Amino acid sequence: MIRLKIRQLALAAMLIISSIPMIAEDFIITKDVPYRQHESRCVIDIYHPEDRTKELPVIIWFHGGGLTGGDKFIPRELKTGEYVVVAAKYRLIPNVSLSDCIDDAAAATAWVMDSIARYGGNPNKIFVSGHSAGGYLTSMIGLDKKWLNKYGKDCDSLSGLIPFSGQVITHFAHRERNGLSPLTPVVDELAPLYHVRKDAPPYVIITGDREQELYGRYEENAYMWRMMKLTGHPYVFIYELDGYNHGDMAAPAHHILKKHVKDLLQAP
Repeated sequence: MIRLKIRQLALAAMLIISSIPMIAEDFIITKDVPYRQHESRCVIDIYHPEDRTKELPVIIWFHGGGLTGGDKFIPRELKTGEYVVVAAKYRLIPNVSLSDCIDDAAAATAWVMDSIARYGGNPNKIFVSGHSAGGYLTSMIGLDKKWLNKYGKDCDSLSGLIPFSGQVITHFAHRERNGLSPLTPVVDELAPLYHVRKDAPPYVIITGDREQELYGRYEENAYMWRMMKLTGHPYVFIYELDGYNHGDMAAPAHHILKKHVKDLLQAP
């Protein structure tokens, strides 16, 4: 468990990031590629090299918005030319169910696994990440094997899961839809915490300051971290970004994401 107590460290990391060119000259963005037919929100943007023969690691990014709002975007901190980045849009509550949101995330990930080589990405080096609701979706499709199994894929083949401030109990939007308060915790099959297992992909949890986070987000993730450790999971970390609230934590968290992506790619 790691608590980054010195805010200056995160600020220094942001300065380092800001000094890197954010859009590599030989990279382009292909927009609104459908991963599911006949659903206007089921599209992705792909930041990829013009030279599509490359085999770069891939980061799938799911946006936040409480599963009731938000839109796809490619984080500027990831536009470094080191990765292919896929930003996925998905359907939203109340127009669809929580299960539909998760299923869209799984469908987008399965599409990437099948098709990203055509955009210069390596299908064997796929990391999944996202902020808030996107962090919840990251954990659900990476821990509960049934979602990707539906598409003939094994979530354990993913190279890493790196949720930013995601719920690990059942998402509050689903609880509210069922008449429960956001402060009423539920852990059922729609909760990542329900699917703790030691053979899951590498798992890196990042939250904001426990005193500034949303709905006790740090504490539920700390329990998730502890349970993963107790199961014997060999690669699980948690970071608390001191001084950053739920929204602000995303920018400095990218530094941690990139560090672990580098470490995992270099691992034997």
